[in-house]
Amino acid sequence: MDLKQTKAAVEAMLFAHAEPVTAERLAGVLGVEEDAVSRLLLSLRDDYEAEDRGLVLLQLEDRWQLATKTAYAPYIKDIMDTRRNTPLSPAALEVLAIIAYNQPVSRSFIEQVRGVDSSSTVQTLVQKGLIEEAGRLDLPGRPVSFRTTDVFLRTFGIASLAELPPLHGDDYAEMEEAAGEAAYSGDEDADGAQAFAPKGDV
Repeated sequence: MDLKQTKAAVEAMLFAHAEPVTAERLAGVLGVEEDAVSRLLLSLRDDYEAEDRGLVLLQLEDRWQLATKTAYAPYIKDIMDTRRNTPLSPAALEVLAIIAYNQPVSRSFIEQVRGVDSSSTVQTLVQKGLIEEAGRLDLPGRPVSFRTTDVFLRTFGIASLAELPPLHGDDYAEMEEAAGEAAYSGDEDADGAQAFAPKGDV
């Protein structure tokens, strides 16, 4: 295939795959160098950024995904006959923030921070696709852990967790205090209290 055909093949695979996919995976399927596919993805992104296009190519950390432009969301909702999403409650936003800044964390760890049962809120966030199970922690009881998803990144308009705004001093202090209480009480997440420290650039 020539360059134009390869670019078209990348576009077709992005459309058909639907889910985020890495340049490495696309290159492997095409049998070409990853750098070449990365350049084609950047070129495609520029194409879609044209004002008269209804699609956009999103970069989600090291993965790429085709999506519709937010400007056309009302028409898409009408054609798909979907109901308007219910806004997130303050409790859901609080739980989401705890997970986003400390992932992966278990439900009991979230509840230690908040001081209230959070099972229904966690389930709601899972149903909305904003968080997902991330395996089991190496702690007593092997609790299930949770992390944010690509839907979370798209919903909040960021490309990676590194773009999350920094925590305020008071927020961080409250988290440290809750983590200390977890360790003192012998909670199953006590060993996971270190998760309150932001990971990497988060």
